[in-house]
Amino acid sequence: MVRPGVAAAAAVGAARRTSRGWDTAVGCAGTGPSGPIEPSVPFDLASVTKPLVACAAARLARAGRVPLEAPVGRWLPEARGTPTESVPLELLLAHRAGLAAHAPLFAPLVARAPVDVAAGLGLAARGRRADCRGDAPEGGFPPLYSDLGYLLAGAALARATGRELDELVREEVGAPLGLGLGSIRQLGGEARRAPPTEVVSWRGGAVQACVHDENAWALTGHGLAGHAGAFGSVEDVLRFGVGLLEALAGQRPEWLRREELARLVARRPGGTLRAGFDGVSPTGSSAGRRAGSETFGHLGFTGTSLWCDPAAERVVVLLTNRVHPTRTHVAIREARPAVHDALFAWAGE
Repeated sequence: MVRPGVAAAAAVGAARRTSRGWDTAVGCAGTGPSGPIEPSVPFDLASVTKPLVACAAARLARAGRVPLEAPVGRWLPEARGTPTESVPLELLLAHRAGLAAHAPLFAPLVARAPVDVAAGLGLAARGRRADCRGDAPEGGFPPLYSDLGYLLAGAALARATGRELDELVREEVGAPLGLGLGSIRQLGGEARRAPPTEVVSWRGGAVQACVHDENAWALTGHGLAGHAGAFGSVEDVLRFGVGLLEALAGQRPEWLRREELARLVARRPGGTLRAGFDGVSPTGSSAGRRAGSETFGHLGFTGTSLWCDPAAERVVVLLTNRVHPTRTHVAIREARPAVHDALFAWAGE
């Protein structure tokens, strides 16, 4: 089910566990640069990047390379001397580091000036909210969804390992689960098939085969930032969701053990935000009315979403380019729960 007028390109998918294994279905609508949308076409996943980064962090924590309890200032010199220096990586992943939601780190590009990446990271680390003073309490500050926190977390993972973040995500998440998703530079020629996103004058027109998020573009270019930059197909995201449910059921210990993923998706005080994921709101959730109370997942600004229901063993995915030609086009808000309901209904048949 894809409603007319929501986006120029869309792909949907659902998976359900049966006695024979996983039963999956995908569907596509609209056109892209290469013609009709197909299940293998990569979309700009926007903030659906965050669950990938969080899972990579959990894998690195298991290996003892990047403890989630360690302060981000251990790896990021740009955070030292800022309120974020002593904040544990886990609180950044859980949106409880006391940071603001956003800052225009890309502003120099608008003025046709180069971006100083270190200065941008330092600005992000200084982005503490006025109501969050002093050291972070044990469970963190009141939650506020923060791209700045994930930008810092992704940079910390890269510095701690000496690897680019897109390489880490591919090694720790993509390769173990057989996913073809990645950054633009990893996708190579496949990136040309991605549907265009917003028309932005200072970026030369329609953004295509480039990440839509301005801060990700400014600080990482064709690579991956902690909060955005991954591209993937509906097939990739569906397999990722299946892998999550299998890990949570104890069936993927070679990738993530049950308790390692449970730590990420566990409910946390103060709201629905978890570590790398979000939960469903009691009323009005974009996941729809058929999602179970333990459902977890994530939305992406470009019009993407992933929801996993562990009790029902169902996964649903919606990928669109709803920001084309402009982000002010918000019909996706009404369409999302309706599409998710239809996908969960199919999965429940």
